Amino acid sequence: MRTDLVHIGAGELTYEIRNIVKVGMKLQKMGLTTNWENIGDPISKGEQIPLWMKEIVADAVMQDSTYGYCPTRGILSTREFIAAETNKRGGAQIDAEDILFFNGLGDAISKIFGFLKRTARVLVPTPSYTTHSSAEAAHAGDKPLTYTLDPNNQWYPDLEDLEKSIKYNPAVAGILIINPDNPTGAVYPTHILESMVELARRYNLFVVCDEVYHNIVYNGTSTSPLSAVIGDVPAIAMRGISKEMPWPGSRCGWIEVYNVEKDPMFARYIQSILNAKMVEVCSTTLPQTVIPQVLQHPKYDGYLRERISRYEKCSNIAYECLKNVEGVVVNRPNGAFYMSVCFEDGALTHDQVLPIENTEINELVKELVTPEGTSLDKRFVYYLLGSTGICVVPLTSFVSELQGFRVTLLERDEAVFRKVFETLAMSIQKYLKS
Repeated sequence: MRTDLVHIGAGELTYEIRNIVKVGMKLQKMGLTTNWENIGDPISKGEQIPLWMKEIVADAVMQDSTYGYCPTRGILSTREFIAAETNKRGGAQIDAEDILFFNGLGDAISKIFGFLKRTARVLVPTPSYTTHSSAEAAHAGDKPLTYTLDPNNQWYPDLEDLEKSIKYNPAVAGILIINPDNPTGAVYPTHILESMVELARRYNLFVVCDEVYHNIVYNGTSTSPLSAVIGDVPAIAMRGISKEMPWPGSRCGWIEVYNVEKDPMFARYIQSILNAKMVEVCSTTLPQTVIPQVLQHPKYDGYLRERISRYEKCSNIAYECLKNVEGVVVNRPNGAFYMSVCFEDGALTHDQVLPIENTEINELVKELVTPEGTSLDKRFVYYLLGSTGICVVPLTSFVSELQGFRVTLLERDEAVFRKVFETLAMSIQKYLKS
């Protein structure tokens, strides 16, 4: 090419959650049986969508209106329903004009970070969900700016580190909060959220809060929605139906904008996101149409409670299997459906291995871990996959210097789930002693 085609931030766009699938598929062709514990898709792990929910969608499919464009912001009646539900919680009040639909939160994340001024940065947590950290880094053409989640304090944000990151990075314009958190499964108490909002107020920043797992909280923990603690600080909450209903294939999510009138620059920024969506015309009509009917259905609350109860049980099985394993730091997840485990400093080396009976698989794993710069946790993850068929994601893939892995809590078969975590525990012990 006679001129450079590549965006300055292209190198920051990574998604190891799916990249590792390529490796797993190669190993499957060599005869490996795989447990896919890498991606947060309840459907792929056998979640059964109830008939009543399918009937609502089927009825909507029979309506001609669901085949057409909808307003750019989204279907008005659905936005009015969401605004009313948000306002019932108290705190910041919104109306239908403060809601904007996207084709999944991946689309929203792309717009939110992509339409910031390149020199304006948003602090992201470390470890951080890859879609957020990659999009923020790509827009700036630089490495993500981060604040620490502390594995020795239930993965809660280190507020002192957060303030230092704000204070010594004058380009910081916003703070990203993921609550409940992906990848750690942490649920932030209200007082922590209030402290983070107070930092935003003190330093004149806006807040972005990913709340896609907000209604998936368990083990007796509780939290607050951003709307309840935001006060007069400009902010964006991100929500969707991919995890809760769950309907990840719908690609349907939305943002709720709080206090847009409080700051003219923030208002212009939000208008630019709306304009970008207007250029695309709108987001997909069908899933928006059914949201009020599904969420108000008399069986919905019971269906969601059953799923939450299952995740709670799995979180405790996983914790019990791993909590006494030497060489790792383990926290019980209390929300979403993920668990992050990190290795203690110095526990991993470049010489550790797990036995792999299949010679062809063993040789491929050796090739994968040979390149210089391969992180120690990725090395463990590849050996774990080749030896046991358990596919997890290295923690360093979540913009983290901590060595570890993220695993899901989505396996519906309790016997299989327990076996996966018992095998994980034994494999960690074996690997660290090799």
